[in-house]
Amino acid sequence: MRPQYEHLTLSPGHSWQLLWRELPELPFLWHYHPEFELTLTLNARGQRYVGDHLADFSDGDLILLGPNLPHTWSASERIAPERQMLAVVVWFSRDWLIQLQTSLPELAGLLQLGKRADRGLQFSADTAIRVRPLMLRMEKLAPAQRLPLLLELLLLLAQDDLAQPLASVASASIAVDAQRQRMGRVLDYMHAHFQTALPVELLAERAALSVGAFHRFFKRHTQLTVTAYLAQLRIGSACQQLIQTDKAIGVIAQESGYRNLAHFNRQFRAAKGVSPRDFKQRYR
Repeated sequence: MRPQYEHLTLSPGHSWQLLWRELPELPFLWHYHPEFELTLTLNARGQRYVGDHLADFSDGDLILLGPNLPHTWSASERIAPERQMLAVVVWFSRDWLIQLQTSLPELAGLLQLGKRADRGLQFSADTAIRVRPLMLRMEKLAPAQRLPLLLELLLLLAQDDLAQPLASVASASIAVDAQRQRMGRVLDYMHAHFQTALPVELLAERAALSVGAFHRFFKRHTQLTVTAYLAQLRIGSACQQLIQTDKAIGVIAQESGYRNLAHFNRQFRAAKGVSPRDFKQRYR
């Protein structure tokens, strides 16, 4: 099975990204991206897939993944059933590490940590225990306050001589070439404008390709059709609003890019297996 390319975008004014995900289960989503990923998984028991490595994981699993390394977590068992599973995820680029070393030579060990993570690293139980409270503090802090905390925990990880590599080989390096830049332009535009109508002709024009060539180009890089990728963006936005706001479902449909409520309900049920109303009630 070929992994799906995931396009990550930084929030304005951020050099790295923090994601706080509370979910009833962790679905199997085999994917990769050019950024490093540090993930702490709590209240979940399941399987972790990194490259050609498969292993069981449980509460407190702490993993650092190198760029372009295919991976996913899959779990349906919550250790404490009354609470959601939690994944605290940090993304940063190799350029970010290089810039740190260039500006602050005292942090040279972090670039070496990045090289060790090319195959994926599982950290020792002792290190995971020490890093866990630092990652859990991040969500409530302002962006400027998170940065020194991130550097502190990365330095702790760099000192863990018991960390174990996961995949047998590192992922092949993918150069930032003209094709990747072209794909990035298209995905940046889709992520910024998915609430509006996005004709394929417009996207093909941004990629400087004919419509037919663009369809093949897009499918080759994302493993999805344009329509399926756009639906994924829109349903993801709807899920976030259903959980975090009290807006009417019709309003959420409109703000997620659906002009027809019946169409939204059909696509939502196809993607999530429940109606938007039932999905909303799960989090109430």
